[in-house]
Amino acid sequence: MKIIKVLVCFLIITSCGVKNKQNPQTENTSKPNVILIVTDDQGYGDVGAHGNTIIKTPNIDNFHKESYHLTNFHVGPTCAPTRSGLMTARYANSTGVWHTVGGWSLLRENEKTMANMFAEAGYKTGGFGKWHLGDNYPFRPEDRGFQETVMHGGGGVQQTPDYWNNTYFNDTYFHNGKPQKYQGYCTDVFFNEALNFIEKNKDNPFFCYIAPNAPHGPYNVPMEYYNLYKDLGKDVLADTQKRFYGMITNIDDNFGKLRNKLKELNVADNTILIFMTDNGTSSGYYNKKGRITGFNADMRGTKGSEYEGGHRVPFFIHWKNGKITTPKDINTLTAQLDIMPTLADLCGIDLPKNHQPLDGQSLVPLLRGKDTLKNRMLVTDSQRVQHPKKWKNSAVMQGNWRLINGKELYNISTDQGQQNDIAAKHPEKVNEMKAFYENWWTQVSKDFDKEVYFKLGSEHENPITLTAHDIHAESGAYPWNQIYIREGVIGNGYWSVDILKSGNYEVSLRRYPIESNLAINATTPAITKEELPGLENDIPKGKNLSFVKATIEFDNQLKFEKDVNETDVSTTFTVSLKAGKTKFTANFLDKTEQNNTVYYAYIKKI
Repeated sequence: MKIIKVLVCFLIITSCGVKNKQNPQTENTSKPNVILIVTDDQGYGDVGAHGNTIIKTPNIDNFHKESYHLTNFHVGPTCAPTRSGLMTARYANSTGVWHTVGGWSLLRENEKTMANMFAEAGYKTGGFGKWHLGDNYPFRPEDRGFQETVMHGGGGVQQTPDYWNNTYFNDTYFHNGKPQKYQGYCTDVFFNEALNFIEKNKDNPFFCYIAPNAPHGPYNVPMEYYNLYKDLGKDVLADTQKRFYGMITNIDDNFGKLRNKLKELNVADNTILIFMTDNGTSSGYYNKKGRITGFNADMRGTKGSEYEGGHRVPFFIHWKNGKITTPKDINTLTAQLDIMPTLADLCGIDLPKNHQPLDGQSLVPLLRGKDTLKNRMLVTDSQRVQHPKKWKNSAVMQGNWRLINGKELYNISTDQGQQNDIAAKHPEKVNEMKAFYENWWTQVSKDFDKEVYFKLGSEHENPITLTAHDIHAESGAYPWNQIYIREGVIGNGYWSVDILKSGNYEVSLRRYPIESNLAINATTPAITKEELPGLENDIPKGKNLSFVKATIEFDNQLKFEKDVNETDVSTTFTVSLKAGKTKFTANFLDKTEQNNTVYYAYIKKI
């Protein structure tokens, strides 16, 4: 009952808006701008200011010297869940986003985002880089409050929903949903487009979300950044780590350019600038049989882990006009769930209309020196399955206490590396934290059985592109990246679809995406490191999978099949469908009758 009472009290406070809290801004001209930077897979230890003596991050380090730091700040152990919590101030499991693929990285339609909040308050809103909360209507960033976007597809450049043959260099990204070619390295492009947006809107309050895909793998990086670390011995950094660190130094250079541009445009003083990351490090720290390379700030675990290193990340905030300009550590337990209500409070604007009950709380009292959150509890977990499991990869947190998977208890004030399980010594604390989790699970699990549906026949997206990144599969692989497409990795699943209107539909199945113009059984050429030196590894040649048949099925409606000829670019069906929600399955088959979910399906209402 305790969690319910807390939520009720918090909802009473937030339901009336936050305009008249501390530092309200009432005129558009005086409202602060907001720039929120979220890097991808950069952990707490992957910045010099946190004690890493190898990595080169001088601009972020200098920013650290003039900002407040949330030192006990937590996110999800993986990217899409973190981003859903950040955008909505709600636990990821409640929003439909508990996976990074598999149809569970789509932000439910009824969720309102931070971008909705700013747009409703008269801000210009722009998003640049990674979204990872859905690539189709109504999940796209331009459907969720962003007015200007330049973003890649899926969870990273070179993933299945991304534009074909993107390599991080001179790629095609989606500008307001339409493919557009850009010159340069991916991080440079996303920051440059953000700078263009800022300059265009410098006379208006703006919200700018910069979410580079770096340093997420593959670790493709300009050679000048790799060269900064290449001469370090293998006992200091593995080769992959050198690339990873190079990607972060490139981010740091772009961060410096951003700060200089804000000063040049005379908007730096009234801009709330935040730097954070989305989960623990992916490659900044290796411990292979006791042989350690990199740095993890003495924490246990990396990306995906329920231990501290999986979800404790940097958070630095600066706002000169708001008197947040000097280095200050704030050690209270906080989370990405708190950022939307905090920004609403700082900017003096309302929360988005028709928002769902929030799990986060405004941190403005904390920023002003009043700690009202000392005894709060929070939960983070990593599900990454079709059906979430109780206690799976979970951490219940309170202050410095950590209950891991409902069994292990640690106090990180004396055991930062979480090596000494003290559950047996503190049964009352274990029971208290388990009781909180039980209430939390009841809260977040109520919609687990409600599928999230792609819309067929919508005027906002016709045709719709479905990719194997988003299939629901009970077992086997999700072909979520373009290397898998080239290699012919077998998937076996379905898409949940909502047929909006009865009528005729054209269903076109492809092994490769439409922009490639490749035949179903083509052998697309490799891309080598000799051709493109910044690649971490060669991109392999595409295999001929020798498909001979294609099938489609709309559950409880119909099933069709067609032969696939050797030169066919696609296999197309024209079908009559009844309106309603159903499962859509599409497969290619080879001569052995092996089913493989098609990698790309295009469905058009005609």
